[in-house]
Amino acid sequence: MEALFTFIIKSGGLIAMFYFAYYFLLRKETFFSSNRYFLLAGLITSVVLPFVIYTKIIWVDPAPVVYTPAVETVALNSHYVSHYTPQVIEEEPFEINWNLVSLAIYAIGFAAFMLKFAVDFYSLNSVLKGKSIKQQEDFKFVDVSENIAPFSYFDYIVYNSSLYSESELQSILEHEKVHSDQNHTVDVIISRIFCILFWFNPIIWLYKKAILQNLEFIADNEASKKLSDKKAYQYTLLKITTHETCVAITNHFYQSLIKKRIVMLNKNQSKKWNYWKYYAVIPALAAFVFLFQIKTIAQEKKGANEKETVVSKNEDPNIFKITKSTTDQELKDLAAKLKKEHNVDLTTSDVKRNSDNEITSIKVQILKENGKKQIIEMNSTKAIKDCNIALNTDEKGSKNITLTTDDQLDHPVVVQRQNIVIKDFKGPGEGPDAPTPPNAPDMVAPVPPVAPVFPTGPMPPVPPIDMSKMPKAPKAPKDVNDKVAWAKFEKDMKEFEKKMEEWEPQMDAYEKQVDAIMAQRGAAFEKQMEQYQIAMQKFNMNMDKFNIDMKMKFGSDSQEYENHMKEYEQDLKDYELDMKQHEKEMKEHAKQMKQHAKDMKQHEKDMKVKEKADKKA
Repeated sequence: MEALFTFIIKSGGLIAMFYFAYYFLLRKETFFSSNRYFLLAGLITSVVLPFVIYTKIIWVDPAPVVYTPAVETVALNSHYVSHYTPQVIEEEPFEINWNLVSLAIYAIGFAAFMLKFAVDFYSLNSVLKGKSIKQQEDFKFVDVSENIAPFSYFDYIVYNSSLYSESELQSILEHEKVHSDQNHTVDVIISRIFCILFWFNPIIWLYKKAILQNLEFIADNEASKKLSDKKAYQYTLLKITTHETCVAITNHFYQSLIKKRIVMLNKNQSKKWNYWKYYAVIPALAAFVFLFQIKTIAQEKKGANEKETVVSKNEDPNIFKITKSTTDQELKDLAAKLKKEHNVDLTTSDVKRNSDNEITSIKVQILKENGKKQIIEMNSTKAIKDCNIALNTDEKGSKNITLTTDDQLDHPVVVQRQNIVIKDFKGPGEGPDAPTPPNAPDMVAPVPPVAPVFPTGPMPPVPPIDMSKMPKAPKAPKDVNDKVAWAKFEKDMKEFEKKMEEWEPQMDAYEKQVDAIMAQRGAAFEKQMEQYQIAMQKFNMNMDKFNIDMKMKFGSDSQEYENHMKEYEQDLKDYELDMKQHEKEMKEHAKQMKQHAKDMKQHEKDMKVKEKADKKA
């Protein structure tokens, strides 16, 4: 979202720069064709230049950082370290996402102007549909009967010949031929598209007006060269101003600002040395690039004889890269290289990949030359971060291993962003303490929370209704001309309606009681469900910690771990059976509530039928 707003600001700034350059420097010049391409270039530049980024690299000397095995003691001096941090679920206060609000407002405006654009195309098609077309050279002439201003649309030229004299029509056609021959419709459509995309920017609407006005200057200038009577052409311009109806997304012979068009027709040709004004925008573009389009990156110098970085005392580390795209063959090659060069046995297992064949989970087990074993496990829902295995030798000659980030090869640090588990065993034959069963006090498996039950209870009894006491509707008199009888009938009908109004509230009151009770129960149930969902999230986090602790105690490849996990899975299955029974009871309760609602609707329907029958009787 931030990138979108940055693009909008940059693009809007470029559009404003080109518009003001045209308005203050080029608007009064007679370089109409050059102005046309200048304005179009401004639109294209405003959407292309913000994406052009130049990268500038600044080389800096690397700072020597001493790395000692002390960093590793967090993971190596104990039997295992689990980087597990329980999360606390807190209800966040409601905040308005102004980015989404701005995007919604933009989308509404964009949709409205797109609809207007589609309507304009439909209106144009309605004017051209079914009309007789006369082909002449590269133009298609359409003589219509509607009182609309002449216009051109690509190679179509539309006009009403009955409104003009022969000389006036000649002037009009010469003008529209220029529009059609130079494809001015393309400029009109491009300006409309930019107005749709940047509808919120007031400068773009002024920009569009400048483009359309300049197109009229071009057509007037070229048409007047082909006509013998220049004054007659100007009189034709004044006459066409009386026709107010115009078709959008076309080049109209009629435009506002007729006075400016006539002034430009009589203006002397601008001097060629004024072309320098077009180049005035270049310094502004250069300043834009230097200020906003250059990205500076600092990079450390690295030479062939570089010996400034110290990792351990006067010894360079051996770093082996593992990335999210490392293949199985590359893992095998890495294991062979560690065995050959460092006498370290490396095995990888539990490798999981996503749909893009990127590693999301991996377990690395290393048996060092001194007999010590180390296990590194990385688990993530997404692709793992690029990391490295750094081997270095301490003062005693023992080789240690450290997992480092990819962007700090010269300064290894322990990775803590992912779920990384490191286990270190003293030697062959030695292992963790005797495992504790999952049901022991210090290894109690998390108990899942119990789902809430929808509140039940007695419903208010349906009020007894004595149908014999229901008021009966009066009968209409047979003689339609008997005014006295009809007056009595109308009086009886008013009394009947009054009695019915007194009788009907009995059912309305009952329905309100039922709705109030169900709303109260529903609100209580929803509150319990929210607490249940929070408890489930805590349960899931406790389960993750429990699984990690189980693996650390027993090892994921041990028989004890499998036995205890099977026992716990059986407990979960029993819990699922209880949940299914609970769900079944909830469905039965919902079924009863639906039947109750159905009975109520049927009762109400019977009452309405009885009322209609009494009225007919």
